[in-house]
Amino acid sequence: MRLHLTIAVGWFAVLLTGCATVGPDYVPPEKKVPEKFNTASGTGENAKSISPQSDKKGEDPTEKIPVKRVTPEMLSDWWNTLEDPVLTQLVERAVKGNLDLKLAQSRLREERARRGIARADRFPTIDASGSVTRQKTSDETTLGKENDLYSTGFDASWEVDLFGGIKRSVESAEASLEARQEELNDTLVSLVAEVALNYVEIRSFQARLEAAEKSRKSQEDTLQIVQDRLDSGLTTTLSLEQAKYNLESTKSEIPTLLTGIEQGKNGLAVLLGDFPGALKQKLETYKNIPITPVEVAIGVPANLLRRRPDVRQRERELAAQTALVGVATADLYPKLTLFGSIGLESLSAASLFTGPAAAFQIGPQVTWNVFDAGRIRQNIKVESERQEQALIQYESSVLTAVNDVENALIDYADEQVRRKSLLKSTQSAQRAADLARELYTAGLSDFIGVLDAERALFSFQDQLASSEGQVTSNLIRLFKALGGGWKPLMEDAPKEVPQT
Repeated sequence: MRLHLTIAVGWFAVLLTGCATVGPDYVPPEKKVPEKFNTASGTGENAKSISPQSDKKGEDPTEKIPVKRVTPEMLSDWWNTLEDPVLTQLVERAVKGNLDLKLAQSRLREERARRGIARADRFPTIDASGSVTRQKTSDETTLGKENDLYSTGFDASWEVDLFGGIKRSVESAEASLEARQEELNDTLVSLVAEVALNYVEIRSFQARLEAAEKSRKSQEDTLQIVQDRLDSGLTTTLSLEQAKYNLESTKSEIPTLLTGIEQGKNGLAVLLGDFPGALKQKLETYKNIPITPVEVAIGVPANLLRRRPDVRQRERELAAQTALVGVATADLYPKLTLFGSIGLESLSAASLFTGPAAAFQIGPQVTWNVFDAGRIRQNIKVESERQEQALIQYESSVLTAVNDVENALIDYADEQVRRKSLLKSTQSAQRAADLARELYTAGLSDFIGVLDAERALFSFQDQLASSEGQVTSNLIRLFKALGGGWKPLMEDAPKEVPQT
């Protein structure tokens, strides 16, 4: 008996040490990307940022801004480069309260539990049981006796992972968990960017409202001048009516801007996990649009692949699907299960725990699907095609990432040039409006010149305020495209960036 047991143990040891892992081993894809971005990293004209905050005529506002350089290392908390404490507070509140982020965290915890289930398959399962039954045999076939049967014991089983199916399942679960982590990071990247974009939009509307209010006040003064000249017989009713409709046209823009401000506050409140109206008081006071850095160092496209959570997520999903091909392939081969049970059985409760009541059963079980009409091989093809789809999705995410950065760079650079031109146009329009009003008051020109100058001034002021917000918004989109804004905020964020 001992000899037979020794031979059996030795045979199982050989089986365990000779286990093979079937299916493809995962190799990270090598996606060739350009050595550098097509758009130059310098932004704007001569890499200078234009600040329209100066009210002094002829003053170059770029002289006020120290040159800053935003390096890739600063991407983790890029919103601090805008130097706006209110924005920083809003970002911190969003990280704590946003519902989409909480949903992504819940999915991460779910995936972590699924990994635990996959890992559990590597270990034996043990069941304890106990029963008391009353039974009677048939009078037609036996003596028809009635008796009680008492039993208790343990049953155990363990599938030996001969061909690595369980190992591949664990690999897939690990990669899926990492993919969910990257999904959480990507949600955070999008959230921080959306909070900043909504905030800048509110400040942009407020800047446009301030410009409209200044134009309204100026046009009310002009209307009074025309009224005084009409009372003195120095002008006509036509000029008065022109001044009136010019003023009313400007006033008609104000309700639209107020609506934009309130809707922006409501949308921002929802992003923070609050009800609309929660930020009404906090953002009531007008503040300037955050000034953008004047130069952005973005690195090379290869670094982008290691930084963008969505690219990293696709890479991990590819790894998970590759492992599932191995899981499907393992079904082609035999499965070995070691099972055993030990317990006690007796017809009376008094003798249940005595030596003669002991019973046991132990041995291996081999199962092998020898015919299934090609079902297993077709399933392998299904998982292989899903692997190919995951690879295509990864390659698509790489193209999208590079495209996002290229477009964001172009938008940021060109909008800075546009803002500089609008600044000069606004300054000239202001001087033209002042001069036209002076000439009209002195009776040296007609009212048409004043009317055209005031219209142009309001138009340029409105466009400039919009452009200022657009420049900052484009920089935010650039930071988002570069994958910035997730690493320092989440406790579950990975400490190191995996190499893809």
